[in-house]
Amino acid sequence: MKHALFVAIACAALSLSAATQSQPDFSKTEAFIPMRDGIKLYTQIYAPKDSPERLPFLITRTPYGVTSGGALKSAYKELAQDGYIFVFQDIRGRYQSEGRFVMLRRPRERSDPKAIDESTDAHDTIQWLLNNVANHNGRAGMLGVSYGGWLTMMAAIDPHPALKAVSEQASPADMYLGDDFHHNGAFRLSYGLEYAALMETSKTNFSFAFDRYDTYEWYLKLGPLSNADKKYSLGKLPTWAAFVDHPNYDEYWRGLSVTPYLGKPLVPNLNVAGWWDQEDFYGPLKIYETLEKNDPDHRNYLAAGPWNHGGWSNGDGRKLGKIDFGSDTARYFREKIQAPWFAFWLKDRGSLPLREALTFETGSNKWESHDEWPPRRNVTRRKLYFREAGSLSFDSPRQEGKREFDSYVSDPARPVPYRQRPIEPTYPGPGWPVWLVEDQRFVHLRPDVLSWETETLSEDVVVAGDIVARLYASTSGGDSDWIVKLIDVYPEKVPADPKMGGYQLMIASEVLRGRFRRGFEKPEPVASNRVNEYTIDLHSNNHAFLKGHRIMAQVQSTWFPLIDRNPQKYVNNIFKATEADFRKATQRVYRSRALPSHIELPVLIRGQATKSRN
Repeated sequence: MKHALFVAIACAALSLSAATQSQPDFSKTEAFIPMRDGIKLYTQIYAPKDSPERLPFLITRTPYGVTSGGALKSAYKELAQDGYIFVFQDIRGRYQSEGRFVMLRRPRERSDPKAIDESTDAHDTIQWLLNNVANHNGRAGMLGVSYGGWLTMMAAIDPHPALKAVSEQASPADMYLGDDFHHNGAFRLSYGLEYAALMETSKTNFSFAFDRYDTYEWYLKLGPLSNADKKYSLGKLPTWAAFVDHPNYDEYWRGLSVTPYLGKPLVPNLNVAGWWDQEDFYGPLKIYETLEKNDPDHRNYLAAGPWNHGGWSNGDGRKLGKIDFGSDTARYFREKIQAPWFAFWLKDRGSLPLREALTFETGSNKWESHDEWPPRRNVTRRKLYFREAGSLSFDSPRQEGKREFDSYVSDPARPVPYRQRPIEPTYPGPGWPVWLVEDQRFVHLRPDVLSWETETLSEDVVVAGDIVARLYASTSGGDSDWIVKLIDVYPEKVPADPKMGGYQLMIASEVLRGRFRRGFEKPEPVASNRVNEYTIDLHSNNHAFLKGHRIMAQVQSTWFPLIDRNPQKYVNNIFKATEADFRKATQRVYRSRALPSHIELPVLIRGQATKSRN
């Protein structure tokens, strides 16, 4: 839930110097809007001057501080050209708003008339706007990225009658299963520590003071997580204290999940996701999937593109890191999808810009329109098997025997870095937003990383839907992390860009903490040297592995300091582990006929793909 992104695009207000030629001039009003419990929230309102029509409100609520920064000339430029009354608000307890901030405040008990939550604050804000701002048309929309996306969802589950359209963008859905703080029970160490400090040290954004430029070294020097409070008093931060007190998927984490509160969509919602979102990729797809189960009125839509966290909101979106997508994907989204979406619902103008789901097929670099996501027609499930001598094949293993495995030693004292060192702080370091598209050759051939690779592809292999890894693996320890990566390997010669020769682009990746192989509520030790089956969801994707490329799979057991170090000895609570608990472990990944480790791909049958939108 990146603060720098929001400060730049979602919370920023219009600089009132000369507007661009195609935009109206705006008048600015500041207000402290009272909530039902008397708390007042700081709000900036930007209304076009001399508008010939009554306009809808477009609201963004944020914990990152409303500042003058030109959002209506950048992130909201296309919307500003259409004409809206823009509203930017600090949520309670943050920046200039009154009250107490609570990280991801739980929805209230509706039986209590005095209870408040983010839904009531959004409701009260809209009502005040209707009563106190002139020249509106009685309708409101809401959008936001990351925390702002979550705030948007909170408003949509119990909407004010005037809320007629929302766009949830990169909202977290479950902080234990797949978003910011944990993935499948594995703690996202660097992000969790730095974000808790950012949000809960003061009312304004706070940057943790590292004494080393390379945070890989800092986190390694920190030692066991139990040292975080001893050395840096992190226990005073409510979210860090919750990490320590709730190591498993208990009522605390279930209460922070969005999905239990999602029923029939009450407001049209455009869910937005980025294939390389480094923070909340799980969330928007999970929200879309959950709402889709009960959407008889067709109010639930999806747009997914080749972006990092919020990358659709600024710039042209032609490149991410070194990867060129051949067109201005972010500008296309803002002009052709987002602006028409709100114009349709809030102004009765134009037509809907998408049927159901719109995805950008990376690799082939084209937009694809779908009647459902993931698509079921013209898709077949195919298994890519780990084979002998580092090969990867759609042909199943033929060998039998106990020796059909590949192995490595995982050493918590020398963990595999998740991106190239030096690793700057998450914020504002430049490496964090693009690490998912880094060339994976920086870890390829490490002795603690296993790799399998196909022959050069003789035809395109297009995936559209959910990718799943199934490992048959053992560890000499009592617990283990398993990280699986699916990689597109470029040809050695790329005439259009020779520096991309042999590039290893990570398409999908995920971690599973072994203790949670049977469920996240009750962890279990892993029996030493016994084979277990691990199912790891690598999530939804739309990518073309092109003819002339190769497909690679990698497996490792550390990903540091993105993921905290598993002691590899079973302990009840890793947050309370001691230095003596950490030990090396021998890991084996099996690839026999009886134990066929593989990655299952949803392969689109070429020639029958859904209609392209370019």
